Amino acid sequence: MIVKALAENTSISENYESEHGLSLYIETRKHKVLFDMGKTDMFIRNARKMNVNISDVDVAVISHGHYDHGGGLKYFLENNNTAKIYVNNKAFESHFSKRPNGIADIGLDIGIKENDRIVFVGDYICIDDELELFSNVSGKELFSLSNKSLLMKKCGELTEDDFAHEQNLIINENGKSFLFAGCAHNGIVNIIERFETLKGKQADVIIGGFHLFNPSTNQTEDPELIKAIGEKLKISGSQYYTCHCTGLTAFEQLKEVLGNKIGYLATGMVVEL
Repeated sequence: MIVKALAENTSISENYESEHGLSLYIETRKHKVLFDMGKTDMFIRNARKMNVNISDVDVAVISHGHYDHGGGLKYFLENNNTAKIYVNNKAFESHFSKRPNGIADIGLDIGIKENDRIVFVGDYICIDDELELFSNVSGKELFSLSNKSLLMKKCGELTEDDFAHEQNLIINENGKSFLFAGCAHNGIVNIIERFETLKGKQADVIIGGFHLFNPSTNQTEDPELIKAIGEKLKISGSQYYTCHCTGLTAFEQLKEVLGNKIGYLATGMVVEL
């Protein structure tokens, strides 16, 4: 398996653009997968530089209903004519963020919702023997306080987001299981627990943002919370690659606990697994 970071908050060099968003290209034995699409069309420009042809992608996934993961959807549709896009059935609902200057709309473009290439997913779907998607993460252990600034509309009123629209990707290849999380708003510890319940084993590799940095306030989560998460992750024995909403400060704190069991995935990086 090859993973190429097409969009992330940082980049490995000035040759690659970066933005607050995430897009990963994943090449498996059977599939060419696009996991999230960043905030703009930037992922397409970086893809060209990384020898990735977006038109060749045969499966696309949007992890949740925030524009920094699905804002590039319209550009993907313009550059790919065949792939199905798997989206949670709540992802196109209204989502907002509390900002210092007010409330900002951070949802997906509702105008794209009716596109016939979009496949709406419930709590779980097995796409084939290689790809699975799951949501329905109920645990609240070691939950990020940054989530409190994220809102949804329910019965016409703004309330704290419950992140029921967030889904995670499992890839099964060569007897190994790989878990991809977009932002882990539901808590990476809880997502891992749900994965282990579904699969009956630990993931070999876990990749994604852990939502330990709040871009609205420019604040990192409490070091004690980050350390506690690191200790939990260490128990699993999995290899981790984090990025995006984890934040560089939190990553360094996690690395103090996990050592070489965790790496950072920046735009332009290629990882062979």
